[in-house]
Amino acid sequence: MSIPREVRKVSDTVWELPTSYKLGMRVPARVYATERLLGEMDDGVFDQITNVATLPGILRYACCMPDGHWGYGFPIGGVAAMDPQTGVISPGGIGFDVNCGMRLVRTDLTAEEVAPRLRNLVDRLFQSVPAGVGSTGFVSLSRREFRGVVEDGAGWCVRNGYGWEADLERTEERGCIAGADASKVSDKALERGHRQIGTLGSGNHYLEIQVARPEHVFDPVAARAFGIDRPHQVVVMFHCGSRGFGHQVATDYLQSFLKVMERKYNLKVPDRELACAPFHSAEGQEYFAAMKCAINMSFANRQVILHRIREVFSDVFHRDPVDLGLQQVYDVCHNTAKLERHDVDGVPREVLVHRKGATRAFPPGHPEVPEAYRSIGQPVIIGGSMETGSYLLAGVDTGRETFCTTAHGSGRTMSRHQAKRQFQGKRLQQEMEERGIYVRTVSFAGLAEEAGAAYKDIDQVVTATDLAGLSRRVARFVPIGSVKG
Repeated sequence: MSIPREVRKVSDTVWELPTSYKLGMRVPARVYATERLLGEMDDGVFDQITNVATLPGILRYACCMPDGHWGYGFPIGGVAAMDPQTGVISPGGIGFDVNCGMRLVRTDLTAEEVAPRLRNLVDRLFQSVPAGVGSTGFVSLSRREFRGVVEDGAGWCVRNGYGWEADLERTEERGCIAGADASKVSDKALERGHRQIGTLGSGNHYLEIQVARPEHVFDPVAARAFGIDRPHQVVVMFHCGSRGFGHQVATDYLQSFLKVMERKYNLKVPDRELACAPFHSAEGQEYFAAMKCAINMSFANRQVILHRIREVFSDVFHRDPVDLGLQQVYDVCHNTAKLERHDVDGVPREVLVHRKGATRAFPPGHPEVPEAYRSIGQPVIIGGSMETGSYLLAGVDTGRETFCTTAHGSGRTMSRHQAKRQFQGKRLQQEMEERGIYVRTVSFAGLAEEAGAAYKDIDQVVTATDLAGLSRRVARFVPIGSVKG
């Protein structure tokens, strides 16, 4: 890993590669990181983010968040805003797991109250929320019914008894992005997805029981506004996406774009993984509508998982979920492209923001922040490794430089292959239990891939995020129980 000599230090947490760095760059590329994190980034980050800077219609900068690492097309942590009139849309700037995201649920329980029931809770969650490759959920849907779900998102779930109206109020886009069109989705994608509502999946997806220790509450006012209001409070956090459905949508349109990109639109990109189409082309609009279906499927998936979590807690504690305080704090997306209004060179305008492994973070006062949080800013959930902890943050005004975008996680430093060679899943499970984290997993090989040492230091990532003015720390949560795919 080596930092290109052309990198210019803008500030202690902003580093820039100029347009002269690579032929075809239309805007500079900026990496948001401390010097330590910058030095730990793999070479692919610099190559990929400068490739992104060559895309037609890109505005201001190609950005990479502090958790950045090599990905498909864009680096994970990559952000690019396009002029919708002249710019492109690229599946490589969104990802295969469309709307992979985080959901945080608070409880009125404390760590002391949960401790005697922890193993039972985790075991029951492991049974109720299917995990692993190919897992299927308990919601039985025909393909026709599934078409309705991917157009309606979490709202379909609430109308069918899998959640509360308040959940929608505290979900990005209220759990349904407008304009989803199931007719633009292939039969293969529908077949892969219609049995997967309410499932966790595999890889870095998880469902954790966590604790907010008093010393880890950094902004008590914001924490109380978000429902973190008592010492050693137990919360539930989970991370999952659109499963095989989103993967197939991305695969289908990548193949479609590769066929028309150069021949029909004379678009040349430095990497085939950046296959794209003009946003307002027929192909671009069809992908946009299909990608929105995958966003909505993921919202529905997380909504049903929340319903199952409430069922398990209610059964284990013999109390109603309302009495247990099982209220959703927020649900945030990664891996999306959205039309949003932002100031560009002092002029408010509509832009198409690609966020690949990056999180929206609207500031205080923004109309799309739920009213209950508007004076504080949008909640931001940044997941760490299963061994370390995760964070709750809030959007800030200074985040406008990156189109109100912040980090999404700790970011890998080690390939899954390498992690499996270095760690043994069974032993890792035992070591975690000795440290007070009870884990259930579908696969010990998969558990080894997710070892804490395979990830960046979450505290370093969040510190860089805070110092760079992308979002501010509110609270840190430590895991005590975990379900892994």
